Amino acid sequence: MKKILVVLVVGLAAAACVPSTPETRIRQYPELYGSLSSKEQQLVQQGKLAKGMSQDAVFLAWGSPALRYEGFQRDQSALRWDYTAAYPVYSTQYYGAYGYGTFGCGGYGRHGRYGYPYSACGVGIGPEVTYVPYRKSSVWFVKNRVDSWERLQ
Repeated sequence: MKKILVVLVVGLAAAACVPSTPETRIRQYPELYGSLSSKEQQLVQQGKLAKGMSQDAVFLAWGSPALRYEGFQRDQSALRWDYTAAYPVYSTQYYGAYGYGTFGCGGYGRHGRYGYPYSACGVGIGPEVTYVPYRKSSVWFVKNRVDSWERLQ
């Protein structure tokens, strides 16, 4: 039973890491894909955008946006979808921990004063990774159709 549970958890974790592609979105939303014009279907399959595309076609081509903005452009209401990504920043950090007990390095919990294996004293240097988000692309819609877009190269 435990082996099945472990395999299931690992399988779900691996499935969560699979990137969403136009093909997976087309398979997931076949009725939405079927409602597009043949030109939009071709663009969606290639993951490309064109002026005049519907919001549904953009969703299938590029996925869900991270942010959505409402605004006003050329005397009309407009909508902007932003897509984000993140880049890693690596650094080395000093860390230190002080516990409770004699000289800050004693035990705690049910193991008493000497606390093995719950020692709460330690210092060191270790790597740290921080992910910094950035805007990688944007799509502007006017009257629910693509007016323009930009993408970081």
